[in-house]
Parts: sequence; C-alpha cells; structure tokens
Amino acid sequence: MTPAFLVLVVGLSAGFAFLNGFRDVSNAVALSTRTRALTPSVAVLLAAIFNFVGALLSGGFVLAFTQSWITLPSGASGLTMLAAALGSAILWGVYAWWRGIPLSSTNSLVGGLIGAATASVVVGGNAVGGVDNVLLTQVVLPLVLSPVIAFVVAYLLVWPVTWAARYTQPDVVNGRFRRAQAVSTAAVAFGHGLQDGQRTAAVVLLALVAAGLSSGSEVPLWVLLLTAAMLTAGTLFGGWRISHTLGHKLTHVDPLRGFVAQTLTSVMLFIGAIGLHLPLSTTHTLTASVLGASTNQSFSGTNRRLVIRILTFWVLTPLVTAAVAFILELAFSPLN
Repeated sequence: MTPAFLVLVVGLSAGFAFLNGFRDVSNAVALSTRTRALTPSVAVLLAAIFNFVGALLSGGFVLAFTQSWITLPSGASGLTMLAAALGSAILWGVYAWWRGIPLSSTNSLVGGLIGAATASVVVGGNAVGGVDNVLLTQVVLPLVLSPVIAFVVAYLLVWPVTWAARYTQPDVVNGRFRRAQAVSTAAVAFGHGLQDGQRTAAVVLLALVAAGLSSGSEVPLWVLLLTAAMLTAGTLFGGWRISHTLGHKLTHVDPLRGFVAQTLTSVMLFIGAIGLHLPLSTTHTLTASVLGASTNQSFSGTNRRLVIRILTFWVLTPLVTAAVAFILELAFSPLN
C-alpha cells in the first residue's frame, strides 16, 4: 500500500497548496484593492507571480524547517499520518473559506499532524517524536505571540508615519501610499510564498522519506515546482470571500494604514522564514496588523463581533483539525 499512499499524499499536498493560494490570495490583495491602489486583476496577477517566486526560493529553508517537525514512522504508517493531516487541513480550510473567515493553513496542518500522530500511537503503537516541540514552536508561538506582536507594532508604527505626513495634503498622502502599496502587496505575496511554500514542500519531502525514496538531505526540484505551481494556480483562481472580509467587513483601512499593515506583515514573514526558521501565519499576521493599524485611527470602526468570530476560529483550528485527523488516521490504520 506504500506506493498508493505516496501518490495520495502527493495529490493531497498539491490540493493543500492550491487551497492555500486560493484562500490566502486575500492576504496580499485585500487591502490594495480596498484602498483602490490596484485593480483586482492586477493585484491578483502580482500576488500570483510573487507567490510563485517565493515558493520556488523556499527550498533553501525547507530542510531547516523539517528538522523541527514530527518524526514520522517509515512506510505506510508515516504516509497515512500525512494523508490524515492533509485531509483534515483541507476540509477545515474549505469550511472556513465558505464562512469567509481568514485562518492559518499552517495551524490547520500542524493540528492535523498532531491528531494523526496521536491516533497512530494509540492504535498502532508507532513511535512518533517531536510532538511537544511542534506544539510549542508551531502552534503556541505563532498562534499567540505573532498576532499580538503584529497588532502592537502596527498600532505604534502608524504614529511616526502619520507624523511625517502631517503637513501634506490628504489627497497627496493617499496617492503616494497607494503607489507604495503595489510594492507592499508584492512583498506580502513573496513572504507568503516563502512561508507556505516551505510547508507543502516539507510534507512531500517527509512523504518521500517515509516511502524510502529520499534521505531528506535535499529537496527535489520537482517538489518546489509542484508547490510553486499549485500555490500560483490557487492564487489566480482565488475566491473573494475572505478578501471581502479583510478589506470591507473587518475594519476601515486607508492607504497609509494599509501600507503599514502590509509592510509589517512582509517583514515578519521574511524574518520568520529566513532568519528564525519559524512558521508564521500570513493570515494571522496580516489580520492582526490590519486591526492594529486601523485601531490607531478609530476602534469604533472595527467590527468587534467579526473579530471575536475570527479569534474563535483561530483557537478552534488546531483542535478541530487534530480531532478530524485522529478520526481519519483510525480509518486508515487497517490499511497499513
């Protein structure tokens, strides 16, 4: 069954990457289209290009990233765990997209891995290492710390930026920051490709190792091309449900605050991917940055009910995906 499960995992990985691009296109284009800095078609094309480049260049960081992940058993047991985790993340991602809620694909996948690993230990007695480390570095830290940091820093950054533009006419300020948003939109898309490209490439690499087809010492080029292509395809075909949530329903954002939120998000993604090898959620970081930048202007303009609903989904994500992956792994276990 190992070859069949390997094909299944690669196919689910491609589907996960496509859904990632499909849903997360909003992270790059929502603000720039809301402030009329870019037309929707230009924004999506720009995001697709830089998503592809970022994912293609993520190969240099995949190996360092996979070292902090769960150590899977070899053979069909490891492959079924990956299939269960991917299936769970895809199902939850589709549901969140349908509800128009921005959430982290990373936390969905990691929650799924933890649930599948738990089921594998309970049912098959397989040795799975690194669960505690994954819980700390890839769930707790990204889920709790990065949105808080993004919110606070975005809130504080608005002050010096608005102070620097205090003697400039509002129309001139808006025009300048709309042009600057073209750059920040590309930067967010590039950071998203770096971060989320690592995740999908790492899953495929783990599958190849579990199947005995790779030592895990290098990332095959076809894995990076597959990841980049599916992320880009998802971006090009991306729906606008979540873009509408971030750009119109969540809060009011002008070009200056949109630029601040996007620039801070891209910087945090770059640092996480290149410097710290820490998975940061593009969705969590940008949403918190938008809220921080806009709250500086007017807290009353924020849809607090929607904020609570988004936070509820964020907290539930690792729990729900872990539970669904646990069930899927139990269903797969007789086939091992």
